[in-house]
Amino acid sequence: MQTILKTENITKYFYTPQKFKVLDNISFEIKESEFVSIVGKSGSGKTTLLYVLSTMDTDYNGNIYIENNVITGLKQDKLARIRNEHIGFVFQFHYLLPEFTCLKNVMIPALKLNRFSREEIEVKAYQILKLLGVEEQALNPASKLSGGQQQRVAIARALINDPKIIMCDEPTGNLDSKNTSIVMDIFKKISTELNQTIVVVTHDNDFANSTDRIMEMQDGRIL
Repeated sequence: MQTILKTENITKYFYTPQKFKVLDNISFEIKESEFVSIVGKSGSGKTTLLYVLSTMDTDYNGNIYIENNVITGLKQDKLARIRNEHIGFVFQFHYLLPEFTCLKNVMIPALKLNRFSREEIEVKAYQILKLLGVEEQALNPASKLSGGQQQRVAIARALINDPKIIMCDEPTGNLDSKNTSIVMDIFKKISTELNQTIVVVTHDNDFANSTDRIMEMQDGRIL
């Protein structure tokens, strides 16, 4: 199986209130369609690592590769395109635009990428919403949905550009146990049915145990 994401000796420091090594010489590979969770206590470095992997934090030493292409050191405009084209994001809070319909929220990244016509993007957005069981909410404002439905729409938005990797920061952190279970099942479904590579930072042990591989962090290192 092809390696989608690879890190070499990722090291990062925080400098306030004093110099502190938050990531310590991290190297690993993630394969195509692998569903990986990153766990660890608060302060272990897992969220910092996710932001480095996502290219949103570029202040580190070492190298990151997506599909064997080094992305470390690229200019911000190129990194922005890589994020839109190759990385889907799901956060603890859904960050949907409340005044827009669910359909429009899902379409926005694809409209920005401008790879397909608006009509093609709309058809695809409907298909993904249907896959995630929220197609009946497509024309409703995002603000009218429940928390679990909003997170499913956020997952649909992350899928719209066929990303190489979906990166998630505590995607079930704001959900009750019922919706956590639904979202967990959705991630399993898109991992197996769409061969989607997924990297999730989570405090939820049940969620982590449902993934293909668990990477545990402590003091900025992977155990």
